[in-house]
Amino acid sequence: MTDEQAMWRVQSEGDPAAFAELVGRWEKPVQDLCFRMLGDYQMSMDIAQETFARVFARRKDFSGQSRFSTWLWRIALNLCLDELRRRRRWREESLEDGLVDVMESDSESPDAALASREEAELVRRCLLSLPEHYRSVLVLRHYENLKFAEIAAVLDIPEGTVKSRTAAAMTLLGEKLDACMRGGQQSSKQSIDKQHKLTLI
Repeated sequence: MTDEQAMWRVQSEGDPAAFAELVGRWEKPVQDLCFRMLGDYQMSMDIAQETFARVFARRKDFSGQSRFSTWLWRIALNLCLDELRRRRRWREESLEDGLVDVMESDSESPDAALASREEAELVRRCLLSLPEHYRSVLVLRHYENLKFAEIAAVLDIPEGTVKSRTAAAMTLLGEKLDACMRGGQQSSKQSIDKQHKLTLI
C-alpha cells in the first residue's frame, strides 16, 4: 500500500491500521528532520508527535494533488519554524529583562556516524546557526534528498528560489565551517574541502 493509498483510507474511513502504517514509515524521518532544524532531541520528539497529530486532525485537507511526503514535510517544517519563532520571541523578551543566555542543546547528533563525531558536531552546530530559510533548504536537500521541485512544493516557493537559497546557504555554511576551523574549534583536521562539506551534510 502506497502512502497515498494509506492516506486515502485514513481520510475516508479513519482507518487506524492505515494511519499506524504511515506513522511507522515516517516517524523516524520526521524526528530526524525536526532534530536537524531544532537541535534539541526531546523537543524534536515532541514536534514529531505533534506532526502526526496534525496529519490525523487535518486528514481531510490532504488533496492528493501532491505526494503525501510533501504534505507531511510541510506540516513538520511549519511546526519547527513555529517553535523557532517562539524561542526567538522568548530570547528577545528575556534579553530585555537581562535574564537570558544563549540556549544550546546538550543532545547528541544522530548523524555523527557520517564522519568523525567531532566533524559531525561541528557541521551540526554550523547548520543550526544558519538563518531558518537557509537551514530549511539544506536539510530538505542534503539530508532528506528531496529534488529542487519537491522542496519548492514543500516550502511553497519557486524552484528558482530554492536553487538560489541552496547555493547561498552552502556558501554561508562553508564560511562558518572555515571560520570555526580557523578559530581552533576543530582539533583533528585543519581543513575540509568543499566536496567534503557537501558529503557531511
